[in-house]
This record gives sequence, C-alpha cells and structure tokens, in this order.
Amino acid sequence: MAKTVLVINSGSSSIKYQLVDLESGEGLASGLVEKIGEPSDGHYKHEYQGQKHELEEPIPDHEVGLKRVLEFFEEYGPSIQEAGIVAVGHRVVQGGSVFPKPALVTDKTIAQVKNLAVLAPLHNGPEAVGAEVMRALLPDTPQVFVFDSSFFFDLPKAVSTYALNKDIADEYHIRRYGAHGTSHQYVGSLVPELVGKPAEGLKQIVLHIGNGASASAQISGKPVETSMGLTPLEGLVMGGRTGDIDPAVVFHLIRNAHMNVDELDALFNKRSGLTGLTGHGDMREIHRMIAEGDENAKLALDIYVHRIVGYIGNYVAQMGGVDVITFTAGVGENDEVVRREVAKKLAPFGVKIDLEKNDIRSKEPRIISTPDSSIDICIIPTNEELSIARQSETIAENGDSYGNVFNK
Repeated sequence: MAKTVLVINSGSSSIKYQLVDLESGEGLASGLVEKIGEPSDGHYKHEYQGQKHELEEPIPDHEVGLKRVLEFFEEYGPSIQEAGIVAVGHRVVQGGSVFPKPALVTDKTIAQVKNLAVLAPLHNGPEAVGAEVMRALLPDTPQVFVFDSSFFFDLPKAVSTYALNKDIADEYHIRRYGAHGTSHQYVGSLVPELVGKPAEGLKQIVLHIGNGASASAQISGKPVETSMGLTPLEGLVMGGRTGDIDPAVVFHLIRNAHMNVDELDALFNKRSGLTGLTGHGDMREIHRMIAEGDENAKLALDIYVHRIVGYIGNYVAQMGGVDVITFTAGVGENDEVVRREVAKKLAPFGVKIDLEKNDIRSKEPRIISTPDSSIDICIIPTNEELSIARQSETIAENGDSYGNVFNK
C-alpha cells in the first residue's frame, strides 16, 4: 500500500490541500476551498487523475469546508480509507520562539499556535482551527504542525535582532523570524547534488520569488540570513507587499493621511508592491504591459530586480563570497526575463548564464550558468508540500522533539 500524507494550508477564508505520495514525491490529489465565511457562495475544486470537480455552495466555516473535502475524496478519489495516509501535515506560518522543529498537534500545541497569532494574525488562527477540525474528523491519524519560521530559528543574533529598545522588543517578542523556511530548506538541500559540490562549506543564496518573495543565505545548509522579518512584509518587493520601506512612512501617513492601523496594514500588505505600482500583482501582466509601452510597469520591474540584486550583494558580503545562486517559486522558476536581468546586473562579477538554457521551461532542477561563470546559477522548483509531508511522516512515526508521541 502507498504511504501518503495529506498536507493542508488553512487560511482565513480558504484552504489548500494536497495528498502527497511519499515514495514518488508526487501530488496524487489536490484541491482548494475558497470564500469560507463569506456572504456569497463558496467554491470547491478537487483534482484527481486529471479530472477537476467543482462545487459552489455556502461554506460557513472551516469545519464544513473540511468535511466536504473528505467527502470529495470518497466520491471522486482516492478514498481516504485506502490512500495509506500516515499523517496530516499542517503548514503554519509562525512558530515564533516556541517551535524550532515540527510538532504533533495536541491540545497544548494548538493553544500555542493560537497564542502566536499575535505575530501572524492572518495565518496562525486559521491554521490552528484547520488542525483542530482535522484532528476531530480523522482522530486515528497523527496531525503535525510544520512551521515556516523553524528553518530560521537559530539565525545569528546579529541577524535576528532589531536595533529596537531591548525591553520593548523582549516584552513583545519582536525579532526577525523569517518565512518561506520550508521552501528555502527544501531547495537549499538539493543544491549540492545538482552542482556536484560538497554541502559542507557551500555558500549559497536561495531566491524564493513569487507573489510572496524572500531570499536566504546559507552556509553548509544552515541559514545565516533571510530577508523577511517579524512578518513576511520585510525584504523583497512582492505582488502586494512593499518589502523594505522606511518605517517613518507609517508615521507620515497617520499624521497626514489620517490612516488607521487596519488601513495601513492593507496598504502595505495588499495594495503595494507590484500591485501598487501597476495595478497588477502578476509578473506576467507586468511583462504584457511593458510590451505595450507602459512606463510604470517598466519601472516596477526595475525596482523588483534592483531589490533582488541588493540582497544578493549584501549576502555575498556577509558570507565572504557565494558559490551558488538558486531561483525558485513562481517567478523564480518561470520568468526568464527576471533571471536574465538579475544575471545582467551581476555580470561585472563574472556571472554568466546560458541564454538558451535560461529560456527553457522545465520542472527539472537545472544549472543555467555557463561552465566559465564565477557562480553557479540554478533553477530548482520548490515543493513545500513534499517537504511538509516528509517532516510530518517523521514526526508521526517517531514523535516530536517536545516529548509528544501519537497514541491512537
């Protein structure tokens, strides 16, 4: 019988899920639940063996949504009872200073995840609720929390600490936690084999750039820098987020535009970035607009690339060099223009990419730099679901590092 893990990503009004085959690494089935708790009808989409099944009906809460998802598995396949599910893995954005590793879902860990919602109000609450519901629906299956921030738990103090009043920072748990850690860890772990170099001592930069975007610097597979901070707002330009910005802009808008906290939150996290500059958060739309002569779109691309190159330069200096730069996520894997523009900026330092290889679309990990490039440039498709699945299996079978063991 196959061994699988059901990976669930619960948002405030949506749920994404994928059933992952642990042996092949492939997603056997996947789906999406949208518009939970909204006045209009919600939307379900379930995909299995190339077939899409969709339904629209009211979805008052996560419990109703997840019950319907399990019904889809029974009706359209594969059957939950026959799928060999060894665990349900729940992606959680913020583990704070509490969770350096994944954790079994228990009454205590659910409460802790909820308490950490103060650091990720849009994410941790719904993620905890999703785990509560699935724990009740599948009581004989281990449930596991896997945290986006755990990979960056042991960042050097000089990196994780803000130059904020220490007493205030300590009282309110303000530090750089990072995000996208599951992706950075997964991609970084594949780099040594791809480039044929030992992991020990390897200096690499991983660029996870999509609608959300972040960069990490790793030495010997351990992170020494990352671009996201207390929240995912800090760092690179994103689809709707500003990335780095002078914090005094907040004071300026409070005093002069009379904006409140919620308005500022929405402005910085949803209405800025590429969306704020062009009206579109999708890089494909940006390229279309540039082709039509839109100057705002061209400027947006320039800003986007400028910020990426700035972080690369910072990390090269901090690590004392770099051996590999890897692109991943939606833009990183699929946008040859962004990769080409970044490489062009790095050309004075001996970086050379093969333009034909750069232009090829593929789901396979590959090197796109030339043999005489000073740095290996790679593309590795991320697979956060597979990483969550593997970590969940380990915890389900062996227990977590906090002393929790699953007992039916």
